[in-house]
Order: sequence, then structure tokens, then C-alpha cells
Amino acid sequence: MGRMFLWGSGLLVIAILAAIMGLLIWRGGAVLSWDFLTMNPKGLFLGTEGGILPAITGTASLVAIATLTAALPALLTAIYLVEYGETSAFAHAVNFIIQAMIGIPSILTGLFGYSLFVVTLGFGMSLLAGGLTLALMILPTLVVLMRDALRAVNDDYRLIGESLGVSRQYQLRRVILPLASPHLVSAVLLGMGYAAGATAPIMVTAAVVMSRGSVSLFNPVMALPFHLYILFSQHISLERAYGTALVLVILLLILNAISLYLRSRYGKRVVSYD
Repeated sequence: MGRMFLWGSGLLVIAILAAIMGLLIWRGGAVLSWDFLTMNPKGLFLGTEGGILPAITGTASLVAIATLTAALPALLTAIYLVEYGETSAFAHAVNFIIQAMIGIPSILTGLFGYSLFVVTLGFGMSLLAGGLTLALMILPTLVVLMRDALRAVNDDYRLIGESLGVSRQYQLRRVILPLASPHLVSAVLLGMGYAAGATAPIMVTAAVVMSRGSVSLFNPVMALPFHLYILFSQHISLERAYGTALVLVILLLILNAISLYLRSRYGKRVVSYD
């Protein structure tokens, strides 16, 4: 009975994903074309014609800034929590704060980003403000994923290193990080997918209804989730809204597929001491 329940749960998840993809392909597949992916929005109401290239470019730029900004601090925090301060009171406090930050609604992160980056620092509605806001949003998730990746490394490696008199820094550089690297890269890819699908934080910090596709740090940009929201909420073109959603979901599935491949293909490597 228990095995049937587990199989049923797994099949239910697959069925839900298949239903979502089926709906998107059915409603939006007809608009997918090379022009849709490579042209600017056009039409009397922007988005009724043309394509979504500026939205794709803007999303990629926002995700790149967020990832480059958040990945290194997240990795350093995870290293501290696992390798240096796991039993300290400060590390427990950091873990608690990180877990609490994950539960913060994304719109609150967006409002904080608006107050700090747009108003206080004077970046205005811009690519830079939106990317940094997304970095704040994905930072706690990256810390948790990277922390778990480091914890997944067998403690026997650490014990062997200590028994051989190997320094903690050497162990970390030559053994722990190489062993955990597939999961660390997987964590970054999952963070990128999380950032790519976020709408609320960029609505108040970076996104505009229309841009010509040029990317500048201090100019606002189009983004796929915001463009989808405008197309759907304003009833501009439901077919193109579904097409935009299909492109976004495909991008997220690609990132997740690469993440799963890295974990399954390289997640059990053996690293030896020189």
C-alpha cells in the first residue's frame, strides 16, 4: 500500500506537469516561431504583434546580475556554516535568519529593493536595481542549497584529512569543494531559475512595458514574467501570453534538467589526497 501511494504521488506530479505543458503548447504553441523569439513587440497595443526578444534579453541580464552578485556570498556563508561555525551560536543564528528569509514574500523583497536601490542609492528603475533585488531574493535559497551540498560530502574525508594532519583550508580547496562542485553548480542553476520566474521584485525595480532590447545597467528592461503579466492582465493577446509562458517554462525546464544531469552524472565522484 505504501509503495502504491508513493508511485501514485509521483505519477500525480508528472500528470500535473504534463497538463501544464499540454495547456501551454495547445494555447501558445501556434505563436512560437523564429520571429516571435527574435523580434521586438509591435502592434497598436504593444504585444499583439512582433516578438519577445527584449523580454528574453532583459530576463537573461537580470538573472546574470543576480547570480553573479549572490553566488559568491552564498558560497562563503555556506562554507562558514558547514566547515567552521557549525556548532557556534552565531552559526545557529545565521541559519535561523536564512531560513526565515526564505519565507519572506517576494513582493516585500521588491519593496525593500525599491527603497534601497531605486530611491536611497539613486539607481532608479533600472537593470542594476532589479538584478540586485533578485540577488537578495535568491541569496537565502542559494545558501541553503550550497550548505546542503557541502553537508552531503562524506565526513570520512574530513576525518581522514585531520588524521593526516592536512589543514582545513587544503581539505576544503582540494577535496570538499571538488566533491561538492556538481551540487554547488546545480544550486546556482536552480537559483537562476528562481530568479528568472520572479515577477513581483522586478515590477517595482526594473521592468517596463516596452524597450528596444538594448541593455544598460541604469535603464529599465523588459522581462518575460512581467511581459506575460501585462499581456494577460490587460487582455492584449492571450495567445501571445501563453506563448511567452511556454518560452519561460521551457527555459526553466532546461535549467532544471541541466541541474539534475550534473547531480546524477558527477555527484558521486571520488577525490583523493595528493
